[in-house]
Amino acid sequence: MTIPNTMLRNIFLITAVALSFSSCEKDFASIDSDVVNSDNTSNFGTDFLNFPVKAYNKKIEPFQTNGLPVNLLGFNNDPTFGNSTINFVGQMTPSAYDPEFGENVTLDSVVLTIPYFSRAIETDEDGNNTYLIDSIFGDTSIKLSVYKNNFFLRDFNPELEFDSAQRYFSNGTSSSSDVINASDLEGELLYENLEFLPSADEIRLTTVEVDENGDPVLDEEGNENTIVSTRQSPAIRAVLNNPNDTFWQGLIFDKEGQPELSNENNFTNYFRGLYLKAEATGVDGTMMLLNLASTNTNITLYYTSDIENTDDTGSDSETQTQSGQFVMNFSGNGVSLYDNNFITIPNGDTVNGDETIYLKGGEGSMAMIELFQGTVEDDDGNQVDAFDYFKRSFREENEDNTFTQKRLINEAYLEFFVNQNLINGEEPDRIYLFDPIRNTALIDYFLDQSASDTQINAKILHLEPLVRVDDEPNGKGVKYKVRITEHLNNIIVRDSSNTKLGLVVTTNVNTIENYSVKPENDDDGVLQLPAGAILSTRGTVLYGNNTNNEDKKVKLTVYYTEPDN
Repeated sequence: MTIPNTMLRNIFLITAVALSFSSCEKDFASIDSDVVNSDNTSNFGTDFLNFPVKAYNKKIEPFQTNGLPVNLLGFNNDPTFGNSTINFVGQMTPSAYDPEFGENVTLDSVVLTIPYFSRAIETDEDGNNTYLIDSIFGDTSIKLSVYKNNFFLRDFNPELEFDSAQRYFSNGTSSSSDVINASDLEGELLYENLEFLPSADEIRLTTVEVDENGDPVLDEEGNENTIVSTRQSPAIRAVLNNPNDTFWQGLIFDKEGQPELSNENNFTNYFRGLYLKAEATGVDGTMMLLNLASTNTNITLYYTSDIENTDDTGSDSETQTQSGQFVMNFSGNGVSLYDNNFITIPNGDTVNGDETIYLKGGEGSMAMIELFQGTVEDDDGNQVDAFDYFKRSFREENEDNTFTQKRLINEAYLEFFVNQNLINGEEPDRIYLFDPIRNTALIDYFLDQSASDTQINAKILHLEPLVRVDDEPNGKGVKYKVRITEHLNNIIVRDSSNTKLGLVVTTNVNTIENYSVKPENDDDGVLQLPAGAILSTRGTVLYGNNTNNEDKKVKLTVYYTEPDN
């Protein structure tokens, strides 16, 4: 059995964390006994050191968007960074193959349903639910169109080995030579809404109430009574067109018993899915985060047909009308396509660092962080290399090339201050620091037990949420703090490399699965990007290390305990 790469990475990660716990216990044993178990509390002292950090901007290159856990759709305007349009093209497959529709099939309607992320917050005495919808960015209408897609989304890359998955990127290119053309995406127009705006209303489907004889129940005025037959959470619910009055008949019903409806490969090559296109109708717009891979996301064809019923003797038959449904779900490849009109962010100064750091989700901007860059003053007043001084301050090298730790790092953190002079939109609550060389979060992330499904409360020890003025939910941002205590301990105790780090905004600190980047000239080695950064619509501006504002310059602070010998 072949173990998937993601599983291998998880096994490696769990093993590494377990080993680091074990190593920490051994490495810190002698110091811990002096600090914690001694009756004389005056045998140690605490202090802190500041070390220089280099931070510079880096443009986010196009990234892989097929296989994302969720997808963005819509138009968003960030007053600071500019606007972005995100469309989606995806394959669809039937819930069952080789269907039997019956005779004289008559199409009633075709309905596309795409649920929002929502939760019920109240239910009245009639069973009606009030919902709060989440992950909707903006509140003005957009134009939403749905087309039949004619572009074939391959599963495998023909330029590589047979089992190499095809990657599709946010700029409409693939890992092979394919380019997704708009002319291939926009087949028959199946839906168009010039003023589309998400609604938090519960969807209630009704049916005619009937008595015990199957006859409609009438009200006092002789009208048929209707009752709620189905309740659905808030969603995009669109009745699709039937071009030339024959489109769905020819596409689906006429193919009964044919190879096109017999298996997934045949079907996805025959009906290549839908293209969902968003367009701006004003300055602002709305962006939606949708779970397009959910089984509740589907196209349902409602129809009636005739079937022959034969009695028990097999001699008499009767033609009856039946109601049927043919359901197709988004399955297989689904690709988000980004079209951005962002401000020009200067290329990062990789030598000296930047005065201003721009962080923007999607195809925006990130920052590269390099610790211990520059010089510091040592105990004798001399300017020395910061990284060498850090290592000499916390450990001594033995003759056998092992190390003895001189000081215990109690806490180490980076602080990033928000430049409110350049911010003019909604600020992200969270940022995420990761290792782009190894394509993983830092060890502090995995050791942080402040886990939560709600991203604002998750990993708050390692990645503190944005501190806002007066702690008001909508107050202006002040700073972010990122604790990297165990990352530095790894450098001191286990002689880990002082690698470059990547800093991004994120829509969810729990969403750290990485997706490939399509680099043009990437000297920093950023070959993957976390999903939370890909799916974020927000941005912020931070003071860098090259700012003249000394109080808000990004820096590394290390608190330590030192035994008094």
